[in-house]
Amino acid sequence: MHDRYGPDVLAGARATHHRAPRTSRPTPAATGLVVEEVTTGWVGAVTRVEKSGGTHVVVLEDRNGRTRTFPLGPGFWVDGEPVELTAPTGPAPTRPTRTASGSRAVTGARARVARASRIWVEGRHDAELVEKVWGDDLRVEGVVVEMLDGVDDLVGALAEFGPSAQRRVGVLVDHLVPGSKESRIAEQATRSAPAGSVLVLGHPYVDVWQAVRPGRLGLDRWPVIERGTEWKHGILRELGWPHGDQADVARAWKRILGTVRDYRDLEPTLLGRVEELIDFVTG
Repeated sequence: MHDRYGPDVLAGARATHHRAPRTSRPTPAATGLVVEEVTTGWVGAVTRVEKSGGTHVVVLEDRNGRTRTFPLGPGFWVDGEPVELTAPTGPAPTRPTRTASGSRAVTGARARVARASRIWVEGRHDAELVEKVWGDDLRVEGVVVEMLDGVDDLVGALAEFGPSAQRRVGVLVDHLVPGSKESRIAEQATRSAPAGSVLVLGHPYVDVWQAVRPGRLGLDRWPVIERGTEWKHGILRELGWPHGDQADVARAWKRILGTVRDYRDLEPTLLGRVEELIDFVTG
């Protein structure tokens, strides 16, 4: 029979409304897989899956290098389709072929007996950053990193150490820029020691914190701190982090250091100087 009123214009909508919802398909959280977390809208690539508090979580890194952690399971989208992320399966992970500094990893090697030569850094934060990125390399080469309490008495420290051609000292200095106090100290220290026994290099940053790429903390750049303000406390104030005492500074540094995965998270101006110092004391 002819339908004088024509087709039901809502028929398609009703069919869609009553259609069974799409189910999430299980999908292994493979490294590099780009997913969207539904409730927050966070989009990022899978960097790793790990256990936290007895449950598996996935770490996602967005295009700016920021990371967030989410529980494995449903609640994700891949290419516009709902998925349930599962722990990846496959062969046991192989040993890394590169160290955190990008050097070729040496499997099964014992730490070498310490050389007479040394690398000196200004303080604990410098030493911990160097250890995290270059620690494996330094143990293979037998290089010990020692902390100075600043470089104001660098000439005296060198006189006590007694550098020579076989007992070299490489020094990493903060804020080594033309005309600075640190540059004058570096020149005096180099002149005070036998030729070729001391190499003083540095980066232009007020503190080694700035050698960590700001993107690792979700920043476009490190804040500029006005003169007369203690730099680290000023930075923490600008970031909105606790900054009342030295304990706050220590906790903040642990947080910053925790964002560093390997050499790619550091500024090239620090990378080149540390590599040059290692070459100098092992050459």
